Amino acid sequence: MSEPLPLPYAAVLLGIGASLFIDAWTALRRRLFGIPALDYALVGRWLAHLPRGRFRHASIAAAGTVRGEALLGWTAHYLIGIAFAAALLLGAGAGWLRDPTPGPALLAGLVSTAAPFLLLQPGLGAGIAAARTPRPWQARAQTVLTHALFGLGLYLTALAANLRNPF
Repeated sequence: MSEPLPLPYAAVLLGIGASLFIDAWTALRRRLFGIPALDYALVGRWLAHLPRGRFRHASIAAAGTVRGEALLGWTAHYLIGIAFAAALLLGAGAGWLRDPTPGPALLAGLVSTAAPFLLLQPGLGAGIAAARTPRPWQARAQTVLTHALFGLGLYLTALAANLRNPF
């Protein structure tokens, strides 16, 4: 029986796989239901304004553009996915890698909704848990669904790869 991948490598694999899973969901959701995707350039813009002492914006779309904001936003998206995967692995342990189950992964996905509700959405100008959006409950439901699917992506990536070192 081969040993599981070291946790840092497993976190990278899981985080990228789960992030790709929700990106596929977002594209499908946009095509089937016309629900727009989060513009990661705006996330990059928000991140670029943080070192300048600006956490919250009335509207991030109205804030000054920043060179490379799209690349910054997309990079952050995947790095955050890796960080959430690492949190799952720290909480569930290496045993979960040997025999992944959906429960811990789905829980990690749902717990991760705290980040957009309490950090990103207020920072972008949408308020805590999208309270300042035209349809807050619809935005909240989409956030919860997307993050639950991130958890499912964590599980499916672990299951598909079985996270075993082939060497």
